[in-house]
Amino acid sequence: MILVDDVGGILPAINHSPWNGLTLADYVMPFFLFIVGVSLGLTYKRVSCRVNATRKAILRALKLLILGIFLQGGFFHGLNNLTYGMDIQQMRLMGILQRIAIAYLVAALCEIWLKGNDHVTSQLALLRKYQFQWLAASVLTVIYISLLYGLYVPTWQYQIPDATSSSAPKTFSVKCGVRGDTGPACNVVGMIDRKILGIQHLYRKPVFERTKQCSINSPDYGPLPSDAPAWCQAPFEPEGLLSSVMAMVTCLVGLHYGHIIVHFKDHADRIRLWLIPSSAFLVLGLALDIFGMHINKALYTFSYMCVTASAAGFLFAGIYLLVDIHGYRGMTLVLEWMGKHALVIYILAACNIIPIVIQGFYWKQPQNNILSLIGIGR
Repeated sequence: MILVDDVGGILPAINHSPWNGLTLADYVMPFFLFIVGVSLGLTYKRVSCRVNATRKAILRALKLLILGIFLQGGFFHGLNNLTYGMDIQQMRLMGILQRIAIAYLVAALCEIWLKGNDHVTSQLALLRKYQFQWLAASVLTVIYISLLYGLYVPTWQYQIPDATSSSAPKTFSVKCGVRGDTGPACNVVGMIDRKILGIQHLYRKPVFERTKQCSINSPDYGPLPSDAPAWCQAPFEPEGLLSSVMAMVTCLVGLHYGHIIVHFKDHADRIRLWLIPSSAFLVLGLALDIFGMHINKALYTFSYMCVTASAAGFLFAGIYLLVDIHGYRGMTLVLEWMGKHALVIYILAACNIIPIVIQGFYWKQPQNNILSLIGIGR
């Protein structure tokens, strides 16, 4: 994610896809969620008191949620702006850490409360022991797909300030009146966020601003084309409420891979039991994309969940093969350190805390700071 933030504008193949499709950046969030699920399978393999475990899981999720709102709600105004503070009426409510907190809590509660007492000796016994967790994942998926394709999206409006004058904000009307649309303008994911969170609390620089309809420099940000549609400048939450439902499913998939570590000790069994669902998810995700359920990170479509969970499973199995079986650990020491301190690194680097602190030291004028000298934040 740090690489995406710093180099994504130079190499579009690294940056997030403007809408449908997959790039390197689009794998980061599902990989986070996947490994959270794997970790939960190890953390809760023995639970002495379900009530205490639940209380601790809720507290962890709340801490992560509050931290996410503080870091991504708009308190820090970013590079080239040494001011801070947020208008509560305008702050962003959802974000990356908030999504991880929600998915973590759902997966943790499932692992604490929804598992049987069966002794696992086979793959069938594994499925039987955690059948209610798979049922929960299925219910979440059905709810998501039903809402995404079943709810009616009416015509809606939004306002943006007029940068050229102090007059009233410009009002844009986005014509919809449809069901099952998965484009940037009329999808149910955006509608639910506008209705529940409020449009003033959504992300104001969405990825669809880099589509051909909205940018003459597509797939990068750029000036609007002369015939740009009305929705191009509308806020949209990439970590919204409905899309987070499928994020929960990714976490539950990772939980299954953690269960395999807990209940199977043979290397070959573990690799085999990881590769089977990974292959199935890949085939299913690609087939869904071909038949019209497009791979889309902003909407976190079911096909996107399948393909990215598959990639996470293959990568996880590959690293296990190299490190745990063949012993190539030296080359992964840096990655291991980053994995142990992922949250701190994310906060300091990806959330621009370190650059903002460094930028606070300048010569005579705020523009004359260390970052500007090395070409960052211009």
